[in-house]
Amino acid sequence: MQQEKTCPQLSIRVIDYTKDRLEERECIELTEAWSWIGRETVTWIDVVGVPERDELVVLGRQAGIHPLTMEDITAPDQRPKVEEFGSYIAVMVRMLSVKHGRVASEQVSLVLGENYVITFREQPFHVFDRVRELLKNEQSTLRNTGPDYLAYTLLDAIVGIYLSILDSVDDRVKDLQGRVLASTDPLALKQIYELKEDLLTIRRAAMPAREVLGSLASRELSLVRKETIPYFRDVYDRCIQAAEVAEYTRDTLSGVMDLHTSNQNNRLAEITTILTIVASIFIPLSFITGFYGMDLMNIPLEDSPWGYLFVLLLMIGVALVMLLYFRKKEWI
Repeated sequence: MQQEKTCPQLSIRVIDYTKDRLEERECIELTEAWSWIGRETVTWIDVVGVPERDELVVLGRQAGIHPLTMEDITAPDQRPKVEEFGSYIAVMVRMLSVKHGRVASEQVSLVLGENYVITFREQPFHVFDRVRELLKNEQSTLRNTGPDYLAYTLLDAIVGIYLSILDSVDDRVKDLQGRVLASTDPLALKQIYELKEDLLTIRRAAMPAREVLGSLASRELSLVRKETIPYFRDVYDRCIQAAEVAEYTRDTLSGVMDLHTSNQNNRLAEITTILTIVASIFIPLSFITGFYGMDLMNIPLEDSPWGYLFVLLLMIGVALVMLLYFRKKEWI
């Protein structure tokens, strides 16, 4: 996932629009961005980065946003939740991304007001590009609806990332399953544990998000119009799907883990069987060579020119008889 171009400090983008007009500003100051909220339009302020907590609390008061909400926004490990504060709704969810081949999670905070939506995210990834493209299209539903529909579209984009990354992880699990079935992969155990961590990260994002979206789809919220509720139900269903796929993929990965362990045990059993057979064959051979190596008088065939050949043939015969016996018992 590629990153967006960032501003020197905080990357703040404002999109202000109505049905017939759209204005977009980038890399503006936080105080200037806040001044757009009072307009008779729909305003989307997208803040990328970690703003200063004290400055954010002061600006939040000017916009009528409770200091506790601002504190939650600046806390990077806040549990996903939805809270209604009368004049606005605060939504906290986790967004997923892929960094260096591993799944990472970060907090996304969304504040839905009467005529605005503010999003806060830590990293500049191309998550909301599709939403911006829709806003530039005058014929899109997004341009003809209110901020609640914009909030739905943003949350739908986040859930879409869940499903996209889950598809990638599921493909990796299936590929690993095929390699484990084909042979004992020495790197399989490391890859299994990496995939388990990735799936845990996904589940920690998708499972709480399901509760958040369920609340938005079922609760009577003053800032969510009745005609927008079915859309929240749709994204809620998609989030349920993501959670179910995560559970299914985790079960598949557990099966791969069991298969890998079984392969390792079978391989160890084969090696142990071979070593036991070799040791069993050499026990009588060691006895024969030890017996004829003793410093005793009158050992049979000691003075015979055929003695060495007889002992050698005896040892080979004993080994063959033991191998035939093992084969008959189906030990080898």
